[in-house]
Amino acid sequence: MSIYWIVLFLVLLLIELATVNLVSIWFALGALAAFVTSFFTDTIFIQLLVFVVVSVVALFITLPIVKKFKRKERIVPTNLDRVIGKEVEVTKPIKPNHYGEVEVFGTKWTATSDKVFEVGEKAIVDRIDGVKLIVKKEENK
Repeated sequence: MSIYWIVLFLVLLLIELATVNLVSIWFALGALAAFVTSFFTDTIFIQLLVFVVVSVVALFITLPIVKKFKRKERIVPTNLDRVIGKEVEVTKPIKPNHYGEVEVFGTKWTATSDKVFEVGEKAIVDRIDGVKLIVKKEENK
């Protein structure tokens, strides 16, 4: 039975190496543990039990670590947030559910709003949604 466990371990290890994500490493560890167990007992039930228990324990031990590393998004600062709150000039009309255009820092941006803006009007950048600016009416001072 030992040969089956080592073959299963190698197959699972190759699958793990061939993929980018963690897919089978836990089961490979379980197969390795079952392989070692097969030297001490010929009972297939015990070997399967060791395989399942080691695989599940390895999964639960490594899952929080994997989630921790996976959650870290590589945010590259672009200074785009500097336009939020800035006054912009409308260069193409903006209507609700239709995109217009504004100019900020010499660059033209696609913009949208729930208000109507005509060419030449001033607006304030409320937020950025993807590559579009969401603008609002200038509040009275």
